[in-house]
Amino acid sequence: MTTLLILNDPPYGTERCYNALRLAIALLKRDPAAEVTVFLMADAVGAARRGQKVPDGHYSPERMLKRIASSGEGRVLLCGTCMDARGMTDDDLMAGAGRSTMDALAEATAAATKVLVF
Repeated sequence: MTTLLILNDPPYGTERCYNALRLAIALLKRDPAAEVTVFLMADAVGAARRGQKVPDGHYSPERMLKRIASSGEGRVLLCGTCMDARGMTDDDLMAGAGRSTMDALAEATAAATKVLVF
């Protein structure tokens, strides 16, 4: 099964990003052969900023995304236009995440068995 999760909300302030990442991790845990792509758009691109420091006891979107990216079948992609609009460069990205395009999102959408939007 191929699952695409598209995240739009910021990594902090709401729990949509957190819940989407929890689901992505659970899908990979349930079936290690499942392909899971997380595509970050709009304010969600901030979730893949490297070097985030969060208070003890608070979830870390960066750590959660690293778990997804480091699994054999997980991918973390970011909308390049959204990154540019927020002043993010490729140097700002955590390891395992990559700048992407709307064409790549269209391709991932067409190839996915399931598409979930948060």
